[in-house]
Amino acid sequence: MKSPRHLLPSVVLCLAAGAATAAVPSQVIKVAGLEQGAEILVDRWGVPHIYAQSQDDAFFAQGFNAARDRLFQIDLWRRRGLGELASVLGPAYLEQDKASRLFLYRGDMQKEWQSYGQGAQRITERFVAGINAYVDYVARTPAALPFEFRRLAYSPARWKAEDVVRIRSHGLTRNLTLEVARAAVACNASLEADQVRSTLQPAWKTQLPAGLDPCLPAGLLDTFKLATENVWFGKNQKVAALDLPEQVAGADLDLQRMEGSNNWVVAPSKSATGRPIMANDPHRAYSAPSLRYIAHLNAPGMNVIGAGEPALPGVSIGHNGTIAFGLTIFSIDQEDLYVYELNPANRMQYKYRGQWENVKVLKETIAVKGAAPVTTDMLFTRHGPLIFTEAAKQRAFAVRSGWLEAGMAPYFGSIDYMLAKNFGEFKKAMLNWGAPTENQVYADTAGNIGWVPGGLTPIRPNWDGLLPVPGDGRYEWDGFLPGDKLPFSLNPKKGWFASANEMNLPDGFPYAKHKLGFEWPNNARQVRISEVLGRKGKVSIEDSMRLQNDVLSVPARRMVALLAPLRSAEPKTRAALSLLRGWDAVETRESPQAALFEVWWSRHLNKAYLAAVLDAKSAAAVGSADATGMMAALERPAATFGRDARARRDQVLLTSLAAAFAELELAGGPDPKAWHWGKLHYSYFAHPMSILGDESLRGKLNVGPFQAQGGAHTVNQSGYRPSDFLKLNGPSFRVVVDVGNWDNSRAINTPGQSGDPDSPHYRDLAAAWGKGEYFPLLYSRKLIEAVTESTIVLQPAR
Repeated sequence: MKSPRHLLPSVVLCLAAGAATAAVPSQVIKVAGLEQGAEILVDRWGVPHIYAQSQDDAFFAQGFNAARDRLFQIDLWRRRGLGELASVLGPAYLEQDKASRLFLYRGDMQKEWQSYGQGAQRITERFVAGINAYVDYVARTPAALPFEFRRLAYSPARWKAEDVVRIRSHGLTRNLTLEVARAAVACNASLEADQVRSTLQPAWKTQLPAGLDPCLPAGLLDTFKLATENVWFGKNQKVAALDLPEQVAGADLDLQRMEGSNNWVVAPSKSATGRPIMANDPHRAYSAPSLRYIAHLNAPGMNVIGAGEPALPGVSIGHNGTIAFGLTIFSIDQEDLYVYELNPANRMQYKYRGQWENVKVLKETIAVKGAAPVTTDMLFTRHGPLIFTEAAKQRAFAVRSGWLEAGMAPYFGSIDYMLAKNFGEFKKAMLNWGAPTENQVYADTAGNIGWVPGGLTPIRPNWDGLLPVPGDGRYEWDGFLPGDKLPFSLNPKKGWFASANEMNLPDGFPYAKHKLGFEWPNNARQVRISEVLGRKGKVSIEDSMRLQNDVLSVPARRMVALLAPLRSAEPKTRAALSLLRGWDAVETRESPQAALFEVWWSRHLNKAYLAAVLDAKSAAAVGSADATGMMAALERPAATFGRDARARRDQVLLTSLAAAFAELELAGGPDPKAWHWGKLHYSYFAHPMSILGDESLRGKLNVGPFQAQGGAHTVNQSGYRPSDFLKLNGPSFRVVVDVGNWDNSRAINTPGQSGDPDSPHYRDLAAAWGKGEYFPLLYSRKLIEAVTESTIVLQPAR
């Protein structure tokens, strides 16, 4: 099973034949709150393997170790989520604090803890006790305080268990921003034009809710975006003179949120090992340090290894010695924008079912560094946080989000399913899964493979969730869909299952009744994965690693096929056609064809297509056509291009391609052989604080740039910003699990495991990741000891 022109990703594996000859450095730390003790073996790739005599101590040690490796990252995550940035960063962060506090969970905490399964509260208490123990340790040992705290002159905060679950605004819910985008097109053009912007799947036609004025005010989503964005340290200074950090910090929010992940499971009958294989590479925005963190927790009744987010206990992607599990996003719509009529005599009242209802006001005091505390009014309607008031039209806008329901702390529910021992237990744990909405793939040592989607699903009895709705009582959620109403699969006949965020509701699913969601990413990655896994022959661990790094673009292949019969007398067009003719659509760094295709695709073709199929006003309102609809229209032009459809389509293809060729001539010179895609397209891991310093600080904190390959629709996803081809999104963590032969599993995390810029593990994995290399995700203690780089022994302080 081979991928054209794609080298097999290698495995960085140098296990010693016996025990290491040199003594392994060991540190003993006495900490209060530990019951019996724990040992942390840090391997040469920076992965901590935690051994404890009880699960309580294992989660305590996990928290301690997360703080040891990622203290500034998790402290900043906590402050951003709770709205406590201004207390250490000053008045410039006051508005972000206000916005974040609007989206905290404010419900019954007992119900919240019960939503995650037995023991959730205890696990979290032990985890944050470990974080706090490390905070205490650095207070006693100033040399251990991370660089960022010293530079910014503040100390890390102590945690409460509820901090972990009350923070919701770092999760991935949908589709608030898409509702507003659709309303804007309806206002300035039509809902028919919006079908060019977004192809609804399954096939669906929406309509304006009765009484909705779709012309929404500018700045409507500013508060929501502020509540959900990362911390930008450039607010207090000019940043125009900065180079790469400015570009990263200034990246458009929607581009940073490009989502894409891949996972698959292969049955023993299809596997070259004779055992199941589970592969997963979740895609998110890039940063230093990475969003993901790999850890291994070993205690009586628990032996789980894999990746999670460093501020959360447990593991969300990996295995527990019996089952393996991995996730991608499954597009359930969990948000709605409500539009209210305000009382002209009292703007703190909105109309609901014919009566004026008071806006609920909560007063909160926000500490501000260098200034007096600020008391602010937090405004809520019956549906959720009030994010905007439009005086001119006497309207107000609030968000109803699944975030505000019990059990919706993103990824936290994995503490339940990570301990499952069979498919029944795993499926039961997923029945109450809240967020983010997921496709979970499953494999076990008994040879079973499966798929279980999960996510809180609002029931919208009389609308589809695709547009904002009046908040007058006619559009109300009627509870939530029971988890057992979602589809699932166990041991599919074809011997494998894969998901890549595509619309994967099975035939016969009552989508019109349940209305889970109609906005799904393009299916190009799924098409490629399916054609590779669906070939005759067995699938190996190496095949799965190769597939995770695959850069064949299905859209490019389809577009090259469309161009193949075309001819032109115009020299640039003829040269462009010649360059792309016969190209295999593999987007390597060295490929001039990939450079031409991506410049054409992202900067020229889309614009030309819009101009051809819409009037100028509608094209301006739509902004950009989605790939699914555009490719379908180009391949079957009669339904979209009208009279002389094929000729009009061909003109769009040829003129836009010539424009792309001309642009590359100016940028890269007259010789197309020099137009390497990697010269344009690059990866860069920016630390949020790097913008505060000079070139020396940026060199210390940032990782890269590296030449990149692939594109937004390749399995090795490389979503970029069209203005400069900076890679914003893709897989930073990859894992391939050999189910049952656990030590044969492979993983990579970039740029490194540590969040400490002075640690050797801060950037040591970036080069290997860029080459498609992996390290062994070791599970057996004997093999782990052979590659242990350092040991930390935690002892109870009596």
